Amino acid sequence: MLRQLWRLTEAVPGAGPDALAIAIYEHPDGVVTARESGFEGVACVDDTARLLDVACSIYEATQLPWVERWAGGLLDFVLWMQEPDGSWLNFVHDWDGDKNRAGITSRPGQNFWLARAVVGVGHAAEVFGDDRARAAFLQGITRAAAEEAPPDIRSLHLLAALRAADAGDHDMVPWIRAWADELVDCRDGAVLKNSAYEVGAPHLWAHIQEGVLAAAGAALHDSTLTSAAIASAEAVVLPAIEQAFAGARSMAYEVSSCTIVADRLHAVTGERRWADAAADARAWFDGRNMAKAPTYDAERGRVADGIDENRVSANSGAESNISGAEALLDRAVTLARAMPDPFLT
Repeated sequence: MLRQLWRLTEAVPGAGPDALAIAIYEHPDGVVTARESGFEGVACVDDTARLLDVACSIYEATQLPWVERWAGGLLDFVLWMQEPDGSWLNFVHDWDGDKNRAGITSRPGQNFWLARAVVGVGHAAEVFGDDRARAAFLQGITRAAAEEAPPDIRSLHLLAALRAADAGDHDMVPWIRAWADELVDCRDGAVLKNSAYEVGAPHLWAHIQEGVLAAAGAALHDSTLTSAAIASAEAVVLPAIEQAFAGARSMAYEVSSCTIVADRLHAVTGERRWADAAADARAWFDGRNMAKAPTYDAERGRVADGIDENRVSANSGAESNISGAEALLDRAVTLARAMPDPFLT
C-alpha cells in the first residue's frame, strides 16, 4: 500500500518547492482525474490530509527521515489550500496547483475536507512541533466549531480535539463535551446516525462515531457516552464485521472505519471481543470478504478499490490505499522500515 501511495504522490510546485499531493484515482491504464461532479481536479485536500495523518503515525513509529520529508511535503500542500477564514478548498485542477474554487466538491465550508485537514495538520503539529500546522489547526477547528455539522463530519472534529487535548491542550475540553453530546443526540434507537436526514442503516464509510464517542467518554470520565458507543457498535459495526462486509459492494474505507471503532472500543473497555472484531475486519484485506480473495496485493504493494458483485476491483486509487494503511498500520510501519528511501529512487 505504501508503494502505491508513493506512486500516486506528485509534486505541486505552485504550493511550494517541496509540496506534494496524492493523485485521486488509478485505473489499469494509468492515473485519471476526478469527475464525479464535473471536472474536479487531479488531487484534493481530503485525500492528502488523510495521507498526512497516516504519514505522521508511521513517522511516530519509525523516525525515518524520508517519511518526515514525505509528511512535510503533504503538509505544505494542505497548508497552502487553507483559506483566510480557516476553511479549506479541496481540489487543484492540475499539478501546477490551479485551485478549484467553484466546484461543489471543492469550495470552502463545513465539509469533509475541512475536517480531514484539521485532523491532518493537528497531527503534524503534535508530531513535528510545526508552528504553521499548529496555527492552521487552531484556525481550522475554530472555524469548524462555528457552524453545525452532521455527525460523520463532527466525529472528525472530535477526533482532532481529543488528540489535541491528550497532548495537553485543555482548551479543547468544552468542544469535546459539546460534540460528544451532539453525536449522542443524533440516534435512531441505539444507532448513531451519520446525519439527521439519514434513513435506514448508516453507511459505514467515515462512520467512526462509536470509536471517538468511547474515547470522549474515557476522556470526560462519562460512562454514558461509552455505553452509547457500545450499543451502537453492537447494532451496526459488529454485524458488518461478522458478516464479512456482505453485500453487493464493499470498500476499504468502510473496513478502515470499522477497525477504528473496534480498536478504540478495545482501548477504552479492554474487552477482548473488540480486539477480535478489529482483527476480523482487517482480514477483509486478506480474503475474508465476499470475493474470498485478497484485496491487498502485497507483491504489487497496492490495495484494490473494493469488491463489486463478488469481484475484486482492478483499480487502486488514493482512498483505498490510505484506508488500507489506516487499517493495517502495523504492516505499513513494517513496510516503511523495509523500503529504500523513495526520494532517492
